[in-house]
Amino acid sequence: MVGEPEDSVHTPLDPHEFCNKIFHTCCVGTKNSSAETRKRVKDLSEAIGSYHMDLNTDTLVTSVRDLFAFVTGMRPRFRAHGRCGAENLALQDARLRMLLAYLFAQLLPWVRGRQGALLVLGSANVDESLHGYFTKYDCSAADINPIAGISKTDLKKFIAYARDAFEIPILDDFLIAMPTAELEPISETRVQTYEVDMGMTYDELSVFGRFRKVEKCGPYGMFTKLVHKWGSFLSPVQIVEKVKHFVFECARNRHKMTTLTPAYHAESYSPNDNIAQTNLRPFHYPLRFPWQFKKIDEVAAVLPDRSNSAADKTKTD
Repeated sequence: MVGEPEDSVHTPLDPHEFCNKIFHTCCVGTKNSSAETRKRVKDLSEAIGSYHMDLNTDTLVTSVRDLFAFVTGMRPRFRAHGRCGAENLALQDARLRMLLAYLFAQLLPWVRGRQGALLVLGSANVDESLHGYFTKYDCSAADINPIAGISKTDLKKFIAYARDAFEIPILDDFLIAMPTAELEPISETRVQTYEVDMGMTYDELSVFGRFRKVEKCGPYGMFTKLVHKWGSFLSPVQIVEKVKHFVFECARNRHKMTTLTPAYHAESYSPNDNIAQTNLRPFHYPLRFPWQFKKIDEVAAVLPDRSNSAADKTKTD
């Protein structure tokens, strides 16, 4: 959350002082949030000088679940507790964070004896937006999103640059940490990670995003290019499945794209609808693409498998 300094005449002595005046960070967690994640966020806030808070929303989440149970007589539970996917997904939805973000953005200046309000910053990148791996009206709802037009692979390159150029060693921990939403309880058989949930790696999504937007490829065009790009470690059939999965998720979550926060567009592959001529897809996509999917199935069936132990390899860059 960003706001204006209360004294426009004062000149900050260093970047940390300036950051503390305008930048507010908050770790909004639950009992599913790990101590490691909280520590990384706190250490980063100290390194850059932001005004930081750490809070738990368990009481608020429990109240909402209790209200639902009171009205319907049914109490949803997580998959880790043996329940179905619909319950598990509903309990992960983080729209309460959006409400809290705007509440804090409105009142934190008052808490600090200042006037005005703060801008809320969004946090979904290009790859998550294309796949639809974000909660509608949560991280998609903000005043501006600085990273909405940048892929995860490019973001990691910038973080590595910032680590060295601005001497912020804590950023190394963010580069090596496994991306996770931490919205589900951790069980013996499952630890929630972004890439497992999406069924694709960020590297794969970045490739698909460039093919879809920059090179204007449909399913068949993506397949033919990927046979050459990934054919040494994935079979044609495996590539077909990845193409279908990406196109299906992109189509199924198309409605989310129309609610994205306006972004700074630094790359030509941005899918954001809020900038003219950046996204010409129809609002309603069919969830199946009969001709395209049939065509790539036919071609994949006759192509030789050039991969070496394809089933054992997951890297697709």
